[in-house]
Amino acid sequence: MEKDGRHALFVDGAPYLMLGAQVHNSSAWPGMLPKVWPVIEQLHANTVEMPVYWEQFEPRQGQFDTTVVDTLLAQARAHHVRLVLLWFGTWKNGSGHYMPEWMKLAPERYPRMTDAKGRPIDSPSPYSKAALDADAQAFTALMRHLKAADPQRTVVMVQVENEAGTWGAVRDYSPVAQKLFEGPVPDKLLAALHKPAGNWQEVFGADAEEFFHAWSVARYIEQVAAAGKAAYPLPLYVNAALRDPLKPSRPPSYESGGPTDNVLDLWKAAAPSIDVLAPDIYMRDSAPYWKVLELYRRPDNALFIPETSNSPAGARFFFAALGRQAIGYSPFGMDTTGYSNAPLGAAKTDPESLEPFAMNYRLIGPMMREIARFNFEGKLEAVVEEKGKPSQTIELGSWKAVVSYGMPQFGSGNPPGNPESVGRALVAQLGDNRFLVAGFNCRVDFQVGDAASGKQRQFLRVEEGTYENGAFRPIRIWNGDQTDWGLNFTSAPQVLRVSLGTY
Repeated sequence: MEKDGRHALFVDGAPYLMLGAQVHNSSAWPGMLPKVWPVIEQLHANTVEMPVYWEQFEPRQGQFDTTVVDTLLAQARAHHVRLVLLWFGTWKNGSGHYMPEWMKLAPERYPRMTDAKGRPIDSPSPYSKAALDADAQAFTALMRHLKAADPQRTVVMVQVENEAGTWGAVRDYSPVAQKLFEGPVPDKLLAALHKPAGNWQEVFGADAEEFFHAWSVARYIEQVAAAGKAAYPLPLYVNAALRDPLKPSRPPSYESGGPTDNVLDLWKAAAPSIDVLAPDIYMRDSAPYWKVLELYRRPDNALFIPETSNSPAGARFFFAALGRQAIGYSPFGMDTTGYSNAPLGAAKTDPESLEPFAMNYRLIGPMMREIARFNFEGKLEAVVEEKGKPSQTIELGSWKAVVSYGMPQFGSGNPPGNPESVGRALVAQLGDNRFLVAGFNCRVDFQVGDAASGKQRQFLRVEEGTYENGAFRPIRIWNGDQTDWGLNFTSAPQVLRVSLGTY
C-alpha cells in the first residue's frame, strides 16, 4: 500500500515488516530443511525466502508436482514464519539453468540468446513465445495452487524469476532480435519516458542496446507475472543484480536486462504487474549501499532488500534500510547446508557470525508491526555509524536527537566512535515530546531544536519496556546513571519510551 510516497506491506490487515532470511539456492529441498530451521530460529526471523524450482515443479510438460511447495508451507507454519517464494523459472542469475529438462533438450524450441559474433550464450532468449507460454503456464499453476493450499496467507510475496537478464552480452543479436531492434520503439515506452518517435538507436543513442534488452526482458516477465496474478493476486517483485551506482558503466560489466538503477522507469512502464523492483545489495562500503537505497526508494516503488550479504559487518545496514522506510530486509545464505558464497562477502553461518543479525531481529521482532506502522506514517528515523563520523543528528521538528557512537559512554564528552562501524539507532515520534528510542553501541541524547531559545532538555520520564500485542509494557524507569549522560545503548536489545521537557 502507498500513502504520500511511503509504502507498507499489509499482512492480516496491518503493516508488516519482513525480518527476513534467504536460504542458499539448493536448500529448499525437504531433505535440506533440517539445516535451515535452526538458523532461522537463532536469527529470530519472521520471514524466510525459499526457492521454487521449475525443474522440480514441472518435471514433465503440463504435469505439476506441488509436493515440495506443500512441504515448505507446512514447515513454515510449524515454525511460525511467513514465506516469500522465489520462482526460479526462465531466468536465474541470467541463465536458464532451472528450466525443466524437457526444455533444455529442445533448444530449437526454447533457444538461447546469440551474441554479436553469432555464437549462442548461456542465457535464454526473451523472444521465444514457446518458453514464455510455458513459464506463464507453470507460474500460473503455482499461484493457483497457493490460492487453494494457503488460505492462511503463509506466503506474503512472490519473486518472479531471479536476477533476470544476461551476462556477457548487452542484448540478443539473433535475427528475430535484430529486426525488432531496427524497428520503432513501442509507443508505451515513448510516452512513459517522454521521448520522440524513432527506432531504438535514434531514440536512445549509446543506451539503445541496453534499453532494448531491458524492455524485452521486462515485457516477457510482465506476461508471466500478469498470468500468475490473474490466478492469485499476491504482491510480486523482481530482483536486480546491481551495477555500481557511484561509478556508472555499461554492460557487459554488469548484468544487462534486469531492473538496474538506470532502467527503473523503463521497467515500471514495461511491467505494471510487478509491484516492487528490488535491489540485491552485496556492497560492503557505506556510500554505494546508501546510494542504492536512495535510488530504489521511490514514490512508485517500495524499498525492499530481498538479498544482502550475510557478512557480520553488514548487519548495521538493516538500520539504514529502516531509516529509508524499507518494507523488508533479508541476508542471503542463512542455513547450514555447508555452502558459502565467499566471493560475494558471505560469512559462515555459525552462532557468532549470525549474532549481529540476530541482535537486530531480537530488538525489532516484538515491535515489528509498530515499526512498520511508524515508517508508513513517516514517523521513524534510523541512522548507522559511518567510519570517521562518530556522531549524527536527527531532525525531529522542535527537537534534535544526537546519536554518538562508541565507548566510554559516561562523562561529559561524546563517545569517540566504535573500533568497527557497528553502531546504529532508531527514533520514532510518538507525540510532540514523546519518542521511542532503541539502538546498539551508541548514545542517544536530545537537544531543543531552537538553540537560540536558551532552553535545555530534561528527561521527564524514560521507560524501558517491550511491546506485547501492540501495547508498550514498561519494565523499569531509567534515571540517575542511566540518563545523566544521555541514553546509552550497548549490545543488549533495549527499547525506551521517552518523554521530554525543557527548563
